[in-house]
Amino acid sequence: MMFPFRKVLLPWVSRSSCRSFSVSQNYWNAKKGLVLGVYEKEKDDDRPHFTEAAESFDRSLSGKLRELLSISGPALKKGKGRVFYGVHDGFSSVAVVGLGKRSAEVCGKENWDSCKENIRAAVSVGCRLLQDLELREVEVDPCGDPQAAAEGAVLGLFQYDEFKQKKKTAVKTQLHGSSNTADWEKGVLYGEGQNLARRLMEAPANHVTPTYFADVIQQELSLFSDKVTVHKRPRSWMEEQQMGAFLSVSKGSEEPPVFLELHYKGSLDSSQPPLVLVGKGITFDSGGISLKPSSGMDAMRADMGGAATVCSSIVTAAALKLPIKIIGLAPLCENMPSGKANKPGDVVRAKNGKTIQVDNTDAEGRLILADALCYAHSFNPKAIVNAATLTGAMDVALGSAATGVFTNSDWLWSRLHKASIVTGDRVWRMPLFQHYTRQVTDSQLADLNNIGNSRSGGACTAAAFLGEFVTVTHWAHLDIAGVMSNKDEVPYLRKGMSGRPTRTLVELAAGLSAEP
Repeated sequence: MMFPFRKVLLPWVSRSSCRSFSVSQNYWNAKKGLVLGVYEKEKDDDRPHFTEAAESFDRSLSGKLRELLSISGPALKKGKGRVFYGVHDGFSSVAVVGLGKRSAEVCGKENWDSCKENIRAAVSVGCRLLQDLELREVEVDPCGDPQAAAEGAVLGLFQYDEFKQKKKTAVKTQLHGSSNTADWEKGVLYGEGQNLARRLMEAPANHVTPTYFADVIQQELSLFSDKVTVHKRPRSWMEEQQMGAFLSVSKGSEEPPVFLELHYKGSLDSSQPPLVLVGKGITFDSGGISLKPSSGMDAMRADMGGAATVCSSIVTAAALKLPIKIIGLAPLCENMPSGKANKPGDVVRAKNGKTIQVDNTDAEGRLILADALCYAHSFNPKAIVNAATLTGAMDVALGSAATGVFTNSDWLWSRLHKASIVTGDRVWRMPLFQHYTRQVTDSQLADLNNIGNSRSGGACTAAAFLGEFVTVTHWAHLDIAGVMSNKDEVPYLRKGMSGRPTRTLVELAAGLSAEP
């Protein structure tokens, strides 16, 4: 295999004395890689500034790594990496990655912790470089924040290739040179939780049916059966609950609907009101009779992203043993055109008795969420948070920069915002004005119309519609349509479905569990 010169820096090409030939032999024998971090050069100081782990590693080589880095090319920029071969007996390859400025901190302008984001991005780059060399074991520099480093490694290495014959090398990562394994393991669980959502969202819809989705989550939660109860409610139960809005969407498909109900009992206080998470679970959205354009319709296999992130966050909360009660609700079905499907102009009745004129069958997510939100109130919740890939208008408004949040609670907003700063998976508050409510309550045939009377403000009118099924003091609607997929916006996520904002939901639950 030929390597570009800038990447191949064997010990004998350095400007200092040669190491023994046994090291070069170990280059071929060793199967382990190492990721180390370096900060940008400071003013009036031309030397590279290593992390504590990288400095220790360099001392063990008598300064060899620093020398190789200085002669290999220009200083490493933030998020870039460079690989050195044969410099250490225990590692066949060492990837040095740029962490940006050492002084990086929480940035009010960007609404995230720049230090954590730099670590995630840099570590993911290093791990991918070593994965491309088909190394199966990689040790990772904690870079001052083991949790962020673990998240960068786990998220950065994920590749959905289940149906490909040629697969990416599976890499086992572990912490290098640090005793703080608790934070590392926490970061691994955060990353694996988001990857679970990514797997569900990326998989083809003929495999991830409502039944299959529910089975996967049940299997993931089987490890925590002492703390978690799973209910897979059938159509007959939905009929008993008078979920007419949900049932009206599901009837166009041959796949039976499932109402997935998860109870995580992490708190010892049985009287503690639960956090209720509700996720839109359309496992494929054709638009129904109001058929979507064929171009890009394949991406609608991920229209269950709300359910995927909500359920994955509960799996993660259980793995972390968070001392909190969480109930997860995921109405799961397909939205398909058929002789039984909803027709534009149909009127359906939701669980709370309100009637809905369905003028656009592609605005189906709000219909299934309406019944789920009504049911959520039966648990006397501390707060209700729903997540849904609800509107293209949200993508137009914010793109992939942040999840749009519509909430009636300053208290809940502050905790969501705080959680997103930690995770780097940002949220942005959107308006819930009566201006938008009037647009969905102005209906010719029913109490509500499932689309506003104007194309403008589509994400806002959708949120206002959902608000008609909420009476609790603390409720937030997360429209995640804009963050559903990733091209190259988030450097530590490969192209594909993103699984956002799973980690922010987990961090929200962790924050609430720590409050008195």
